[in-house]
Parts: sequence; C-alpha cells; structure tokens
Amino acid sequence: MQSFNHLVTDFNNRFAGRHFPETPASLYDPCQYFLGIGGKRIRPILCLMGNELFDNIHQDAYQVATAIELFHNFTLIHDDIMDNASLRRGMETVHVKYNPSTALLGGDVMMIKAYEYLNTINLNHLHPILQLFNTTAKEVCEGQQLDMDFEQREEVRLDEYIHMITLKTSVLLAGSLKMGAILGGAGEGNCNHLYEFGKNLGIAFQIQDDYLDAFGDPEKFGKEVGGDIKQNKKTFLLLHALEVANAEQKQLLKNVMEANPADKVAQVLSIYKDCGVDEWANTLKNQYLNIALKHLDDIAVLTKRKAPLIELADYLIQRDV
Repeated sequence: MQSFNHLVTDFNNRFAGRHFPETPASLYDPCQYFLGIGGKRIRPILCLMGNELFDNIHQDAYQVATAIELFHNFTLIHDDIMDNASLRRGMETVHVKYNPSTALLGGDVMMIKAYEYLNTINLNHLHPILQLFNTTAKEVCEGQQLDMDFEQREEVRLDEYIHMITLKTSVLLAGSLKMGAILGGAGEGNCNHLYEFGKNLGIAFQIQDDYLDAFGDPEKFGKEVGGDIKQNKKTFLLLHALEVANAEQKQLLKNVMEANPADKVAQVLSIYKDCGVDEWANTLKNQYLNIALKHLDDIAVLTKRKAPLIELADYLIQRDV
C-alpha cells in the first residue's frame, strides 16, 4: 500500500497536463487556470486508495480519479459564483478573474470532460461506476441547494444541517472510495463499509472545514476567514451557538447578523467562544471520526492494508488548511 503523499505525487504528475483544447482560449484557459491553482486532491486519491485496498491500482482508476477531480472542480467554480467568493486556495476565483458567464461555461465543460474520462474505462466496470458517479453528482447538487435554502430560513435543526453536508460534501468522498473499491474487485459488503467510512469521515471533514472558516489562519487556510459568518450561513457553529446561548447572547448574535457591522466576524467569534462552540465542534468531529474508523475496521482485508486510510483520516480531521 502506498502513502497518501506518494499517491498525490503520482496523481499530480498524471493530472498536470492540459485537459482542454487550445481554442477557444477564452473558454478553456480559465479552466486550466483553475486546475492550476492546485488543491489537496483528496477525492481522486481516495479513489486510488479504495482500489489499492483490495488490489493493485488499475489503470482505469486513474481515469476515474481524473473524472472525480474534474467534477469536484466544476462544483467549486459554481459554488464560488453562488457564494460570491473572491478567493479560492488563495487565488482569484474564476468569475472574479474573468467573468461570471465564462465561469459558468467553464464549469459546464469541466463536467463534460469528466464524463469523457469515465467513458474510457473497461466496459465491465462502466455501468456500476457511471451509476454511482451520477447518483453522487445528483446528491452533491441537492446538498448545495439545501445549503442555499437554509440561508432563507430563520431556523434550521442540526440534523438537517448534518444531512445537508452529507450530500454536499460526504457522498463525494464516500463515492470516490467505493468507485475505487469496485475497480479493485471488492465485494458488496466491503464496498458498503468503505462507503460508510468515507461518508462519516466526510462529515468530520466538513465540521473541521466549518471550524477553520471561523477559527482558521487565513494564511494557511487559503480563503477569507469568516466567510460563512459574513453570509449568515446556517453552519453547525451557528446552530449550536443559537441552541446553547443565553437570552442576551442570542439577541446579540441575531442583532449582529441583521446589522452586518464592520466587525461582524469578530463579534460573532467572541460569542462562539463564550458559548464553547470551538470545543463542542472538536467533540462532534471526533464522534463521526470514530464511526468512520469502526466501518474501516469491519472491512475484511489485512489490517496493514488499511494503514494509509487511517493516516489520511487523522490528517483530514487535524488539518489547519
């Protein structure tokens, strides 16, 4: 079994080439620009790791991993437009650097290119891979819509929020692992345990992501800290604060959210800390991590083959970027 870092290097070397034609440059250069910004490549590497958990990495796994990374970047380009985000990984977003229309088209063509890569794999695996890929893609869109819907609602329950991030974030991590497992010849039971490992790890990952959006170091995180706070997003941080805050804190929080003062982020973070939101977030994150690791433990392969996935899980929930 190869380490995550080794697989990242391997995948990046394969992914680094140009994925789009030269013309029209006004469409395809922005796509290459966005891919060139980089990223952690977690999702495509999970596909490779899911394959290698059961067998040597098949060439088709690199094609599927590439499709997954292109799909993920398609969602990021469109998310940035919907969130009106100016930075992604410390660089200008596509709609800011170019324009919103080009960003929309660039995301669309990136999705189409993902299907072109999927269409190259062995026909024996094409149907189950396409079925899982399509289901996952649909669920990611559902999660994004729920995220936007929550912005218009005054109250959102924590279980609703967990369901939303399961769709928006977790299913792509879980699906990436399962697609790799399918290519590695895994049985249904092992595939399902690996999917649940990825799903619960994804929830823990998103909890950490929301935490970093509020409490992270912008130099390391690569995005503006407090972006969710500025947009009044119904993150688990806000939901828990509203649940445990006293009457005075709750009223202050609602006033700040409505008034949008210049120091809004600082005021909200102060309330979060007074309510112990940061400590609660770490506890919740570890609960989902433990569920994920239990499913990984139940997979019927040698324990030593699981070591890279355990190491990756630890990195994802302890990261500061």
